[in-house]
Amino acid sequence: MPKSVGKPGWRARLVEDLDAAGRRDPAARSRLELLLCYPGLHAVWMHRLAHRVWLRSGGRVPARLLSQLNRWLTGVEIHPGAVIGRRLFIDHAMGVVIGETAEIGDDVMLYHGVTLGGRSMQRVKRHPTLEDGVTVGAGATVLGPVTIGACAQIGANAVVVKDVAPRSVVVGVPGRARPVPSAPADTYDVWADPAIYI
Repeated sequence: MPKSVGKPGWRARLVEDLDAAGRRDPAARSRLELLLCYPGLHAVWMHRLAHRVWLRSGGRVPARLLSQLNRWLTGVEIHPGAVIGRRLFIDHAMGVVIGETAEIGDDVMLYHGVTLGGRSMQRVKRHPTLEDGVTVGAGATVLGPVTIGACAQIGANAVVVKDVAPRSVVVGVPGRARPVPSAPADTYDVWADPAIYI
């Protein structure tokens, strides 16, 4: 999942996040606008702090308090135990929920109202794993310890409870893979709006 080799410092990560968000949101006009006005970025940055505290001895309660502050400030609830890779962008942010054992790879994009939830009360891996380049549309729900393959797209309001193959498009309730028009691999647009497939 998220790679630990060669991680840049916090300033470089901040710039990396700003640039990634700028590439994914045509409404963004500048790094300053992104820095000040994008709660999805703020939520990810605050989660990074909460996650570091979570991993320390005695840090569980303080980390949960930070995550609650994050929820209050941004409308995004990310459990401090969740593992998140680089350049996650949460567009519009409000109402996103990411559970404790969720794992999110690099270059993932989530729209508002996404839930990465569990289906078990056991203390086991119970939340989804999103591999690199996944896009999850507005209002979609991904439940359980399923794996969403690299560059897959989950359509708006889909409910996914099974593994999804890489580069698939999944829509509906329950979520089902839909054929994707063939295109050369170098033209596959991983940032396309999943709503176009509904």
